[in-house]
Amino acid sequence: MIYFMALSAIIALVGLVAAAAAQETSLLVFGLALFVFGVLFALLQVKHHFDAQDAGRH
Repeated sequence: MIYFMALSAIIALVGLVAAAAAQETSLLVFGLALFVFGVLFALLQVKHHFDAQDAGRH
């Protein structure tokens, strides 16, 4: 799980850098979408971890 969290953080940072350096609207939108994807993917990984942990207790 930690590898996927690190990967999603890198993806989110690349998205922010791409959005900050964007000269065109399409690259700005792509960078922001990449950032949102990275953040949501990280949150989904955390959810799956705690769901699996909770399922083991029942």
